[in-house]
Amino acid sequence: MTEAEWAVCEPLLPAPAWLAGRGGRPASYCMRDVVDAIRYLTHNGPVWRALPCDFPPAWTVYYWADKWQADGSTEQMHDDLRERIRLAAGRKAPPTAAVIDSQSVKGSEMIARTRRGYDAGKKINGTKRHIAVDTIGLLLTVLVTAASVQDRDAARPLLWNLRRAFPSIKLAWADGGYAGKLVTWAKTSLKLTLEIVKRPDDLHAFKVLPRRWVVERTLAWITRHRRTVRDYERLPAHHETYVYWSMIIVMTRRLARQTSAP
Repeated sequence: MTEAEWAVCEPLLPAPAWLAGRGGRPASYCMRDVVDAIRYLTHNGPVWRALPCDFPPAWTVYYWADKWQADGSTEQMHDDLRERIRLAAGRKAPPTAAVIDSQSVKGSEMIARTRRGYDAGKKINGTKRHIAVDTIGLLLTVLVTAASVQDRDAARPLLWNLRRAFPSIKLAWADGGYAGKLVTWAKTSLKLTLEIVKRPDDLHAFKVLPRRWVVERTLAWITRHRRTVRDYERLPAHHETYVYWSMIIVMTRRLARQTSAP
């Protein structure tokens, strides 16, 4: 990270327990190096033991990454950055609308058979991540399932999590794969209007469709990080964590550019 990125990221890290009088001892390694190592792993995608020697030991970095994922610190850091970007863009912190979509990714040999599936439409054997973003493309929630799970089936827990975390959201857009009973269920159970943006039947060339391009761009931001190009994790929660870290990298760089601009 640059100095500007670290200035954005440092206040969002959880405070050490020994500073709050809850026991423990000072960390042996600088937290900036730990965060740099996690970002390096997310962006470049090496195995844990292949981290360069400039970083702390791999088991130390893994300890902090797993700890922050387990206690919700990673997701909280991501949410704080998202609110800052929304406020800087002249919007209110809580979003009022969302866009949902899914993306199938290949699974490595680490993926167990119980959470692996085959997406016949995309011809991909692996997993599928379902995401919801706000109207400027910032991630709101993510859900990882087997690639064989239909979008309409996974959209129910996704929308449920979205409605529970953001009660202010009243409208969501989706593509034609989410049409059908899901629209009625969202209206009656969640009091959420799900609007389907369909592709014209007579369209035979590329065309940017309203609202749908926002979530497609977010998926492109995520897959720029090699750790998320393929699912390498044994647990779906770990893959969700690296999706959050990929967006943390995107948002800290954006905020750093804004704060360092003359």
